[in-house]
Parts: sequence; structure tokens; C-alpha cells
Amino acid sequence: MSISAAMVKDLRQRTGAGMMDCKKALTENEGDVEKAVDWLRQKGIAKAAGKAARIASEGVVHAYIHAGGKIGVLIEVNSETDFTARNEQFQALVKDIAMHIAATNPAAVRREELDQAKIEKEREIYKAQALEEGKPEKIIDKIVDGKVEKFIKESCLLDQPFVKDTEKTVGDIVTEAIATIGENISVRRFVRYELGEGLEKKVEDFAAEVAKTAGTA
Repeated sequence: MSISAAMVKDLRQRTGAGMMDCKKALTENEGDVEKAVDWLRQKGIAKAAGKAARIASEGVVHAYIHAGGKIGVLIEVNSETDFTARNEQFQALVKDIAMHIAATNPAAVRREELDQAKIEKEREIYKAQALEEGKPEKIIDKIVDGKVEKFIKESCLLDQPFVKDTEKTVGDIVTEAIATIGENISVRRFVRYELGEGLEKKVEDFAAEVAKTAGTA
């Protein structure tokens, strides 16, 4: 049976589970929504969604160094209790997410944290491309919306396919951890450093300034 986006959206609204979990639940239960809800509850995933509103003020700040010191990530992941912060599964989750950030370089944790001006700029570019390609006027908005959504998913940490299991998003693995650990877990913030990042631009800017000064001398 074909699982539509509307079916997945409906199940997600009912359970609070991630998109991939909802799709899998529907697939496993041949599109039966009620059975899919039960399936998610049995897996503990639906219950995990109910914990998302609980305050998570403990946790850890973790430093991850990759590629022989070429890339570094500093990340804060919160839990409800210090006991969970010392839990091996929680710590493994934090390390995995830091490794993922090193590999994919997301722009933000959540889509609401993205720079809206950047999103609108991308939208304008996609629309100009569609017009240049001669796409029919009546479908341009749909094409642009699809490309913008793809851009957002590629830019936001929780929406990205997890590097160790691309069938799940980073948000899905956090939800699964909440279900098994039994506490709310929240990725609060991160910083990613890459050796030499930005230096080339500074050198070019300096060279341009020198040339400009020389031209006025």
C-alpha cells in the first residue's frame, strides 16, 4: 500500500512522533492509522513526544575533534537530570550528534532558528531559476516551495538524515533516546570550527585593500 504524505502528517499530529517513525509505523501496519498509533506506543515513540514539553536544564557540553584536528565541534545537549547526563546511552548520543555535525555542517539546530532573510534569498534564486528554465507559471510556486523545503531540511540539524543511519533523521534518533531513557532530551546549541575557515576571504580582502591604496597613492 502507498503511504501518502497526508497520512504521515496526520499520524504525526496525533502522536508527536517523527516523520520517519510515522512512515515506518504506517508501512508496518499497511496504512492502518489506529494500528500505527498502537505500534508507536509499543515502541515507546509516541510516549516520548509527551516528554518534549518537560524542562531539560541538565546535560553536558561535549567537544569533538575530527579529521586529525582539522574540524572541531562544541555542542550542548540537555537532559532533565544529572543522572541521565552521566548515562552511557545519553553520552553516546551526544558524541554521535557531534560527529554528525562535523560531517554535515548544519546551519542551525531547528528550522525556526534559520535566518529568514537567507531563506527568502534562496526562494528568490529558485524562482529566477524556474523562470529561466521556462517552467509553466502555474507550477513555479510549487517547484520553489519544494526546493525551499529541501534547503531547510539540508540546513537544519534535526531534519538532516543521520550519517550513521540515513533512514532516520537526527530528530528521530533523539526521539528514540527519549523513549528508551525516559527523559526529555534537547539539543540546545553547537559551534563548528574548521581549520582555516574564513582566512582565504580575509587574505583576498587585504589584497584588494592594498591594491586600492596603491591605486590612490
